[in-house]
Amino acid sequence: MNTLLIAIKLLGGLAMFLYGMEVMGDGLKQGSGTALKNVLGKLTHNVFLGLLTGTLVTAVIQSSTATIVLTVGLIGAGILNLRQAVSIVLGANIGTTVTAQIIRLMDIESSGPTLLTFFKPDTLAPIALIIGIILLMFIKKDGTKTVGMIAMGFGILFMGLMAMTDAVEPLAESQAFVDMLGYFSDMPVLGIFTGLVLTVIIQSSSAMVGILQALSSTGVMTFELVYPIIMGINLGTCVTTAMVCSIGSSRDAKRTGIVHIVFNTIGTVLFMIGMTLLRNFGFMADMWESIVNSGVIANFQTIFNLITALVLLPFTNLLVKISCMIVKDEEEEEELYPELAALDRKLLISPAVAMGEMERTIATMTKAARDNVVLSLAQFESYDAKNSEKIERCEQMLDRFTDHADNFLIELSHSMESERENNELSAVMQCVPCVERIGDYATNFDEMARKLHESGKTFSESARQELQILSDAVAEILRLTIHAMETGSEQTTRRIEPLEEVIDDMVMLLRKRHTDRLCRGVCAVDTGIIFMDALTHLERTADQCSDLAMLLLGKKYAEILNNHHQYLQDLHSSSDQSYLAEIRNRREQYLLPLENIAL
Repeated sequence: MNTLLIAIKLLGGLAMFLYGMEVMGDGLKQGSGTALKNVLGKLTHNVFLGLLTGTLVTAVIQSSTATIVLTVGLIGAGILNLRQAVSIVLGANIGTTVTAQIIRLMDIESSGPTLLTFFKPDTLAPIALIIGIILLMFIKKDGTKTVGMIAMGFGILFMGLMAMTDAVEPLAESQAFVDMLGYFSDMPVLGIFTGLVLTVIIQSSSAMVGILQALSSTGVMTFELVYPIIMGINLGTCVTTAMVCSIGSSRDAKRTGIVHIVFNTIGTVLFMIGMTLLRNFGFMADMWESIVNSGVIANFQTIFNLITALVLLPFTNLLVKISCMIVKDEEEEEELYPELAALDRKLLISPAVAMGEMERTIATMTKAARDNVVLSLAQFESYDAKNSEKIERCEQMLDRFTDHADNFLIELSHSMESERENNELSAVMQCVPCVERIGDYATNFDEMARKLHESGKTFSESARQELQILSDAVAEILRLTIHAMETGSEQTTRRIEPLEEVIDDMVMLLRKRHTDRLCRGVCAVDTGIIFMDALTHLERTADQCSDLAMLLLGKKYAEILNNHHQYLQDLHSSSDQSYLAEIRNRREQYLLPLENIAL
């Protein structure tokens, strides 16, 4: 019965520990998520910086698995390459030891200095919980909410750790427990296997090390027992990561998981050989049977991961080659805009990074739609059935991505908490159908061109010139839209609406001119209908760009997002000099040449 009670209390403490880690990790990721993508993407130009980056990011978000999963997502998005990812993986193993170093606060003696006693978990944990609950329930501001989550997670983590410590205290008096530990001490391989299996089951190396540190409070655990288990824990976490990396990921993502396994396996083998030689030759004889505390466990884990990473860092290229030998390249059909297929759900582990990647991918989607529009408009000049197949293939790809993006954004919406985040998500969600419609217009242009080709007729020379100038204006507004998406430039974004206004004026003028040609019999009725339809769809393409510009501005200005029709109405009737100057320039560039074309 005593054994059952110990198990229940231990598992209850473990549950609190794991939940505290998750809450604290979520808070840390929310507080630092905006910078994670830039840090991972820019500070990995050489392997040493990659190592440092992986260490720091993991220390911040308190999870090596989260860092590696996020890295895998960025590989799929094309921000990181495999070599950069390997160095981050090496650093993640070092960064994960920070949790154990925090837990060693359990070793602080109550009889020590007053200031130091303040940091004992049984004092610090309740204080953290009080601070956390005040920030979460009473202040309720965006910034303080993140700090509150971190404080609550920290407090719950240590409450769970203290519960585990209290649960295992009776084991110090258990001869059966002491005999079992002696059996493990005689078989280091069994210790490695036990650490590996339990880590795979619990899915957290930090939690397993925390359990080990709690067990050390019994005062009967020796160093020769502990060090193989720690190495097994490191093997277990890489197996878990490899499984996550292999699900629905690119080849390089799978290779990242393989590198993690190879790295930890080599490190474990080298350390076991080294530790065995040290023991057999009598080095540090007193260390092996010495009783360990949580500080010793934390230090060994840090030393093991640090030395392994530094030893293997020069062999990063070799690790990449090994992973490429295991996960081989396959010949595949060339894929249009592979970035659209790389929006990995693993990025959802960090909402800020996921949002940034979503915005970047929508910009790529807009490029694909723009290229399809340009290709389809060229069909009016010289129709090619092969180009029609390309246009259709691109359209299908855009439709697939739209469905994927919608699902991705719905999942991401569950992580949005502040009003600013919800406004940004709402704007991004509305961008996707706008871009999809632009892609749809490309297939409409292609269908019109096919009908014109099959009829054996062509537009009149004046109509062809007019259509070319209007197409150039639409291509320019698409270019501005893409640039605004990629750079976030408000100045560029505000140049879109004046051009859209000029395109509306151009379409109105061209409809009048074409009606005159039809009345004079210069153009046939059937080709005239196609021409008018082309004008309508070009105008609608520009309208979508205007809508996208309003959504881009709406991410920053909530009043524009909530009522962009009123904003446009006010803008059109205003005397804003930059707006009016842009309209004048665009009229000179596009509208005046139309007026100079002979009917």
